[in-house]
Amino acid sequence: MKAVGYIKSLPIDDPEALLDLELAKPEPGPRDLRVAVKAVSVNPVDTKVRRRAAPPAGDHKILGYDAAGVVEAVGAEVTLFRPGDEVFYAGSIQRPGTNAEFHLVDERIVGRKPKTLGFAEAAALPLTSITAWELLFDRLGARPSKAFDPRTLLIVGGAGGVGSILIQLARRLTGLSIIATASRPETTKWCLQLGAHAVIDHSQPMKPQVDALKLPPVSLIASLTNTDTHFAQLIDLLAPQGKIGLIDDPVQPINPMLLKPKSASLHWEAMFARSTFETADMIAQHDLLDEVAGLIDSGVLRTTLDQTYGTINAANLRRAHTLIESGKSVGKVVLEGWG
Repeated sequence: MKAVGYIKSLPIDDPEALLDLELAKPEPGPRDLRVAVKAVSVNPVDTKVRRRAAPPAGDHKILGYDAAGVVEAVGAEVTLFRPGDEVFYAGSIQRPGTNAEFHLVDERIVGRKPKTLGFAEAAALPLTSITAWELLFDRLGARPSKAFDPRTLLIVGGAGGVGSILIQLARRLTGLSIIATASRPETTKWCLQLGAHAVIDHSQPMKPQVDALKLPPVSLIASLTNTDTHFAQLIDLLAPQGKIGLIDDPVQPINPMLLKPKSASLHWEAMFARSTFETADMIAQHDLLDEVAGLIDSGVLRTTLDQTYGTINAANLRRAHTLIESGKSVGKVVLEGWG
């Protein structure tokens, strides 16, 4: 089967940073689906793993943590799916990635593809939907109710993949007021289109901008990027007894003691935790993705696909990695088909 991987951790402008490979077709384990991959998207985690995790000498590593495709075969203990089912999922960071014609994935972290979306549109959604959902409801404790909530959610980095879903979930499924941050006209427009009540510029002091909006207190903050740069400002903005949720990897240390005077709390969201540790509630990600598919099909949520970069091959994936590493992507970048 065709696949794209790497044998050395290299800068993305090196032609060997990602390579076209021919590999054996994998055999499913007891709870595995073997999925014929039709489309994949590229996430920041792909670029981080490529830069930081060199395979053992003489071996290769396959990236890819989003896919949409068709179940081709199932393991002996599979109960949720059967061959021919169209699915979407984010996979596991412990296993070979989705940048392969055929991919093995545990059925407990797979959802049924939205019926109203093509494979490319669906592939844009899984990792960011899981991350945004778990961050909003499991970590920050937002209430899934349209009743008025006298709190504001601040989303730092609203135009990225996770922010693009998080804005929609918060606007459509909660009664929170939503402020997103963006620093360019196109990203500001994107956040407003997705449902943010207001957008502020994170390249400027944030508190005066928030105060001028006269919205309810900022009791929940989702810091999706550059947390170490903004951390002191975020604590200044946060209401007493508020919560800050992070998904990024701060370059400089952050000081959680700054939260103590406000009796505030800090939460990490890592969407691979359930699959990595095979937690007792691992199947929650299957249920979550099925819920997202239903919300897409009913028109409540929309795909966050922004650009399609052609078929799945090393050259196109290098282009996608370059865009992600630039920090200028909006929404999601997807590749579809194998040429």
